[in-house]
Amino acid sequence: MTDLSPITALGDAAPRQTSFGALTIQENAGLGLASLYLRKGQTAPAPFGMRLPEVSGAVQAGDYGAFWTGPGQWMIELPNRAEADVAALVLAEATEASVSEQTHGFVAFEITSKAGADPLEALLSKLIDIDTAALGPGRVVRTGLEHMTVFVIRRAEDRLAVLGMRSFAGALWHALETTCQRLESKT
Repeated sequence: MTDLSPITALGDAAPRQTSFGALTIQENAGLGLASLYLRKGQTAPAPFGMRLPEVSGAVQAGDYGAFWTGPGQWMIELPNRAEADVAALVLAEATEASVSEQTHGFVAFEITSKAGADPLEALLSKLIDIDTAALGPGRVVRTGLEHMTVFVIRRAEDRLAVLGMRSFAGALWHALETTCQRLESKT
């Protein structure tokens, strides 16, 4: 039998990480994801004790997170659970909802800044065409980044996450890395 070794979305044995000045990009290979959809007439559940966010919102409750993806729809985040049956875990918490596994359909890159919000604001203004001031902590936007559709989640003043389709992992990493390099060379 062939000896199979797990790899990340970028094709490496370990999650990729790199830094440019105050900014660090890290592949979050351990993030488990499941989509949760309300059925007709259903009230929003509170999986893992989280109150699901309103339009364009993102919440954290202990180790768990959720962000709004559309009317009556959310993505549930379970850090360090990529190898688990995330959909089953979420369904156990929201038995009336429709839940589907999303972990291996997406790639997540966490971006942190050692210098507060300013480098992240500069990065966002180069990457996406939105009012970056409206993307404060606890907010999410679905937008275009180069030729890809992504979710950008502002986790804190000094942290954000970019989630895109796994099939575009290399292109998304390249876009983030190139923009960070350009910003570093201007400082």
